[in-house]
Amino acid sequence: MGDLSGYRGTALRFLKGASASVGDVLEVRTSWGTVTGTLVPRYAYGDEEHIVLKLKSGYNVGIRVAGLKDAKVVSKGESPAFSPPPPPKSPKGLPRVLMLGTGGTIASRIDYRTGAVRPAVSAAELHALVPELSSIAVVQPEIMFEVFSENIAPAHWAKLARRTARAVKEGFSGVVITHGTDTLGYTAAALGFALAGVPIPVILVGSQRSSDRPSSDAPLNIIGAVTAAATSRFSGVYVAMHLGESDDKVALHRGTRVRKNHTSRRDAFVSVGVPVAAVYGRGGLETESEGLPPRGGAFTPRPRFDERVALLKFYPSMPPSAVRGAKRSGAKAIVVEGTGLGHVSKEVAKELGAFVKSGGLAFMTSQCLEGRVDMRVYDTGRDLLRAGVVPLEDMLPETALVKAMWVLGTGAKGPRAIEMMTANVAGEMTARTLPS
Repeated sequence: MGDLSGYRGTALRFLKGASASVGDVLEVRTSWGTVTGTLVPRYAYGDEEHIVLKLKSGYNVGIRVAGLKDAKVVSKGESPAFSPPPPPKSPKGLPRVLMLGTGGTIASRIDYRTGAVRPAVSAAELHALVPELSSIAVVQPEIMFEVFSENIAPAHWAKLARRTARAVKEGFSGVVITHGTDTLGYTAAALGFALAGVPIPVILVGSQRSSDRPSSDAPLNIIGAVTAAATSRFSGVYVAMHLGESDDKVALHRGTRVRKNHTSRRDAFVSVGVPVAAVYGRGGLETESEGLPPRGGAFTPRPRFDERVALLKFYPSMPPSAVRGAKRSGAKAIVVEGTGLGHVSKEVAKELGAFVKSGGLAFMTSQCLEGRVDMRVYDTGRDLLRAGVVPLEDMLPETALVKAMWVLGTGAKGPRAIEMMTANVAGEMTARTLPS
């Protein structure tokens, strides 16, 4: 019996009785007529009473098994295959860009036989699918790993940082990293710290829609990323994603100040508290913000992270045991997402003080995306300061989490760790809050 992914119970028994597999074309008879379509896999948490067929029109239809008289396999399915065309040759003298593949939607394709999205496109295939790249740079594709971004961990960040550091020594003009969007901001922040002072542009790029869909944002995002990596005057770590819903501009966001702010829009990413670093249009880089670090200079990568950091979001009725649980799990540092200017309840504040007294590090960020922490305004904040909780200005909570992992990874402890956390290493904090 072949693949029957996601089917169970009544539906699974029915399909086994028909000797069907996912991808087969089935003809099923119901009390109201005959339906022919391709059997589509189901989600693992789907009910066990229905089968799903993809019709020739492209629509999926769910049919209750109890209403079926019988089913027969009209034709057996074949495994989907994709062979990209070879990329065109680049003219001599163009900059060299290293493209590192990690997976994600930008490196996925719709299997139109089943309707599922699956990882199937390598960095080399992305290059071939966007032939415009060959007129911008000599792109060297390389696969680092092929995973969806929710599975990327600090060990992956370190590996990417080490490979990027080697790329600097190898003389590449820039590095582009294709990445899933869900944790793209975390990886960008991690590389911002691990590669602080990097003398070339490092551009992370993703897409909200797979690269073979007509509405995909992947081609423009990749072109913008490669253009910035090859030709920009600035260095550092950035994220390249659509600036708006129209397919004409790509924003380059600072790696430590970017956040995914929408689940599905093509312009899901925003720069928080700062303007976008640069904008790519169809003719090239149109604008570059002032004060971006120039190319060149020496740097020392520090690609190590310590995972023993917890991120706790305060909420009304949050039990103090949440802090104790983080400590029991081995956390050496806790980043708190407090309310407003950086507040938690008296009970949680007391527990954070006990955590600091036991040798732990506690840092305060705000759940508000705009503005900055100021724990001197109200009694609760002043109590937290006296307890040893360290405010982190306008640093994003996710960035603070990653930075704490990086700081601990350098071996810093106590006052030295606090000094590093409150220093502006990679543009993660601003000198003043910009008006909305």
